[in-house]
Amino acid sequence: MEETKVKDLMVPLGQYACVPETATLYDAVVALEEARNRHKGGPYPYRAVLVSDKDGRIKGKLSLLDLLRSLEPKYREMGDLRRVTGRDISAEFLRSTVSAYDLWKTPIDELCRKAAQMNVGLTTKSPLEGEFIDEDASLNQGIHQLVMGGHQSLLVKSEGEIVGIFRLVDVFVEVGNRIKGAVG
Repeated sequence: MEETKVKDLMVPLGQYACVPETATLYDAVVALEEARNRHKGGPYPYRAVLVSDKDGRIKGKLSLLDLLRSLEPKYREMGDLRRVTGRDISAEFLRSTVSAYDLWKTPIDELCRKAAQMNVGLTTKSPLEGEFIDEDASLNQGIHQLVMGGHQSLLVKSEGEIVGIFRLVDVFVEVGNRIKGAVG
């Protein structure tokens, strides 16, 4: 049996929600909703919006977590949270950061009104090195990279260009099917 490659499980760019970096968060939310409505590939809808530069090249992705982070502007003062999120953070530390940075004092509706007009380019960070994978990488390599990086998805490259997105949920379905097939 031929080895499964990342490209066998990735979602091609053309099927994914994408907005230009000049779009607003409102535009990104609408694009994600429209992509979810078009999604016919299974029970797991898209959970990110790809962001393109002025030349149409993918610059990064705006995840659901990134969108929530953008609601509270003071998170920007804390630096790049991708490097610490979910890494053995105690409940006490979480409580202390809310207090120390005076987070979440503004009513959620007001935060959402402001966020609706916010530029996507301001909230989208360039992907870290570990957030890319080659389309010809093996499924095993992809799983390892998702697990070790704690990622929900990876941007798939072919000849230096982003061509798709490799999602944890699609890997879960594939592995789940193989586990069920192993018993039969």
